[in-house]
Amino acid sequence: MTTAGRQVPISGLVIVDKPSGRTSHDVVAQIRRLAGTRRVGHAGTLDPMATGVLVIGVEKATRLLGHLALTEKEYSATIRLGQATDTDDGDGVTIAEASAAGITDAALGAAATALTGEIEQVPPGFSAIKVGGKRAYRLARQGAPPDLAARNVTVRSFTVEAVHRLGDLLDADVMVTCSSGTYIRALARDLGTSLGVGGHLTALRRTRVGPYEIGQARTMEQLAAAFTVVPLDQAAAEAFRPVHLTAQDARLVAHGRRLPGAVLEAVPGTGPAAAFAPDGSLVALLTQEAGQARPLAVFVP
Repeated sequence: MTTAGRQVPISGLVIVDKPSGRTSHDVVAQIRRLAGTRRVGHAGTLDPMATGVLVIGVEKATRLLGHLALTEKEYSATIRLGQATDTDDGDGVTIAEASAAGITDAALGAAATALTGEIEQVPPGFSAIKVGGKRAYRLARQGAPPDLAARNVTVRSFTVEAVHRLGDLLDADVMVTCSSGTYIRALARDLGTSLGVGGHLTALRRTRVGPYEIGQARTMEQLAAAFTVVPLDQAAAEAFRPVHLTAQDARLVAHGRRLPGAVLEAVPGTGPAAAFAPDGSLVALLTQEAGQARPLAVFVP
């Protein structure tokens, strides 16, 4: 799209297969260069060691990201039992060791099952959570790791796919489906603690964020060769339950006005809804509030 001779970046989502060794911020910086705009963000950080689905928003689509970050996520991971580290992953320093040779497959499966459902989870000390205005990982690196409060998270499934026995160590390949805010590193730590041998994460790949699966993700090399985005209207329709407005209601919502709650009550599902004008263009994200449909974000001028 061009305006007065200037190329205008297209609004939409980019589903990236993040490489290992790169931070989420590194990926955002590269997408900014490829998209030709600084208005770029991501939905849900991945640790540098992790790979997989990282949802990037460009231009107006950045306003979808806060809501996408709250969606369910899926991971494949490898957990090493018999060693605990200070970061709860393989990038940290080993702080405790105990033989995991005696752990049976049945005991391992039972321990994973015990960590499913609605649980209270203490985030890793080396995390981006802010404590007194400072990131927890900065305090930890300064030798003063903070005591972080437990958070309620939902682990819908935590299954052991394969077991590899390495002397006193045991590597478990697992699949996890969980709510936003769940730390897979903390699951690895807590699994090891519950079995009495310690544990940490050695590999992590995010395979899904909401409706976006790893098969849709593109590598940075592919994007550098041919940069494309999922257009804003399509991205919203895929990620949120759609509601189709009349021309009059679309005009009202475009000006930030609320609509009768019945507009959303007729649409199955929960969470925000993507409201479309009769021409198929995205008008806003709507939420149910006090019996009315309230605009969360408006996307038209």
